[in-house]
Amino acid sequence: MVDDNELNRLRDAAVPAPGESAKARAFEAAMRAYDQENISAATQGSVGGLRLTERAQKLWSEIMQKKLIATPAIAGLVALPIAGYATFHMLREQPSPFGNDEKITETLADKPATNAPAKDKQAPEGDLKKADADAEVRSRDVNDALVTPTAPPKTEAPATVNQRESGTLQTYQQAPEPAPSTEAAPSGGRVIMQLAPPAPAADAARASRVQGTAESKLVAPQQPSTLPADQIAPQEPNRDRVEDFKTNPVHAALQDPVSTFSIDVDTASYSFVRGSLKQGYLPQADTVRVEEMVNYFPYDWKGPDSASTPFNSTVSVMPTPWNGHTKLMHVAIKGFDIKPVEQPKANLVFLIDVSGSMDEPDKLPLLKSAFRLLVSKLKADDTISIVTYAGDAGTVLMPTKVTEKDKILNAIDNLTPGGSTAGEAGIKEAYKLAQQSFVKDGINRVMLATDGDFNVGQTDDEDLKRLIEQERKTGVFLSVFGFGRGNLNDQMMQTIAQNGNGTAAYIDTLAEAEKVLVEDASSTLFTIAKDVKIQVEFNPNKVSEYRLIGYETRALNREDFNNDRVDAGDIGSGHSVTAIYEITPKGSGGEQMDPLRYGQATVNNGGVANADEYAFVKIRYKLPNEDVSKLITTPVTSANEVQSFDQASTDQRFSVAVAAFGQKLRDEDATAKFGYDKIMEIATAARGADPFGYRSEFLSLVRLASALGGNR
Repeated sequence: MVDDNELNRLRDAAVPAPGESAKARAFEAAMRAYDQENISAATQGSVGGLRLTERAQKLWSEIMQKKLIATPAIAGLVALPIAGYATFHMLREQPSPFGNDEKITETLADKPATNAPAKDKQAPEGDLKKADADAEVRSRDVNDALVTPTAPPKTEAPATVNQRESGTLQTYQQAPEPAPSTEAAPSGGRVIMQLAPPAPAADAARASRVQGTAESKLVAPQQPSTLPADQIAPQEPNRDRVEDFKTNPVHAALQDPVSTFSIDVDTASYSFVRGSLKQGYLPQADTVRVEEMVNYFPYDWKGPDSASTPFNSTVSVMPTPWNGHTKLMHVAIKGFDIKPVEQPKANLVFLIDVSGSMDEPDKLPLLKSAFRLLVSKLKADDTISIVTYAGDAGTVLMPTKVTEKDKILNAIDNLTPGGSTAGEAGIKEAYKLAQQSFVKDGINRVMLATDGDFNVGQTDDEDLKRLIEQERKTGVFLSVFGFGRGNLNDQMMQTIAQNGNGTAAYIDTLAEAEKVLVEDASSTLFTIAKDVKIQVEFNPNKVSEYRLIGYETRALNREDFNNDRVDAGDIGSGHSVTAIYEITPKGSGGEQMDPLRYGQATVNNGGVANADEYAFVKIRYKLPNEDVSKLITTPVTSANEVQSFDQASTDQRFSVAVAAFGQKLRDEDATAKFGYDKIMEIATAARGADPFGYRSEFLSLVRLASALGGNR
């Protein structure tokens, strides 16, 4: 205790005269404070120097270290109110980080990193969400480094941030409001907030590679409404490459009676369109290939009775729901379904893109999960090899029997992204391994999984096409599986899949991976007929005009039909293939072209041969191990016709609804006056058996398109 005498002596004691060194220190401190307040280089409303708590601690330390008072007890009594008063004033004088005049009582630096951001007057919830969204957009830039994922607080599902660029809406996921953590201010004096990125389950795979990388940071803005130009990161452009094509025109049967095309069993377009609609925007027209939309669904067409005939065709004629003056000629092909006990041995090479662009949750992590599903589907004596490519190609797994499943799965799990994309080298290495473990009379296939361009080696689509054409002569086929958005080279995928006697699919979800690689594994892997071409000759005595719905990228010249050197599409075990023509019966009044002034074609007998036929359908195909094609023909007469659209089968009506939807998305003239509500009506009535929910999902996509584009 301090007695009254000591207090009296202290009160009466004279104040010691300041020394020269004390004056110098005080002047220097005053100048520093003035400079910091008036000419600080700090931007974005950030103030340099120590945090408020550190400034108070520093002041307290300096008071206790000064030898102004000899007695420690008295020093404590004097210093305590001085330090408290000074700290209070520093808190009051600290400028608001949001540029207003209100006095703050708590700062982000003083909050623990695990707490959610406070919703006070100076940090409105909207401002913090905007900062989060800006940080997420910035983190998408290829030059930004990744942040080590941290466990976010439990919040509602992340919102979606949509942005249009070059006519394409790119969608990013906005992170739930994370707890901002702070770190010591750098030499520039800025207070930095580090925001946790969106954390879907697959993002955890990134954690192992972010050590040693720069951290992506967002500076707290002084004005919430704007950011200076040097703080705004440019958005990464959309580099998706899709082949441009024009919708098939209407042909006059009198002048151009023959239509020739390659069949197409790819499904990539449907998945891509579905992803666009679920992300909140209508797809670009050229991403919609109507035949791939239609052929996405399984149909119960009548198939062949034995493997000696690889497929069966059924042709029907029915009224057109969107045009009362025309009819639809519906060609349905069903491949022979190989039973599991009869499936040949498979020799598969997984050719996996592990370049840096694959480091996204919907790319390499999804790819790995998808291929794990496929491994579980294969038989014990099937063989798997794995080749990866980035800056160069490398063999991850030599040919290995599925009996060593753990070894195969471990090789898949250990894949990590990084580098450029040497696709050509990877393809050559994959074919080399496929030849090394070639199975005679079996399935020998390279399965390429990628998100985009090949930017090392041969990068031109035509060069890659020639490479694939050369390799397919060895009996090794190739299929392509696309992953992710923003860098997808759909055009390249279509080119090499068509010329590699394989299929192209786009996998955007694990459910789609299960459909393509598990449920449809037989049709994806086991080819029953190759180079399948269709040629239809229309009878001008019965048909004035016709147009093929879809298959624009699969058109062939008339003379290509009989040329066995011309490549065409392949049919897998159990595959369903559908082609639909819209035809204008002669005299129906639905013609779009004026008749010729100078007569019509005749034959030697003075009339038109087979005058009662609508058309004559011819299909050419080769068996997988043969090079000479076989021919199937079907005349189309009134016996193939149904009088009303409702009399058509459930599968036929549903496939027509899908065809109408594809045309609607492409904004084609034929369906301009046919609304989404009509498409929904047809599809709902023809949904039928839907064990996997594909048709129910289609109905939801029609509703989404209607909401986004209006019921035009």
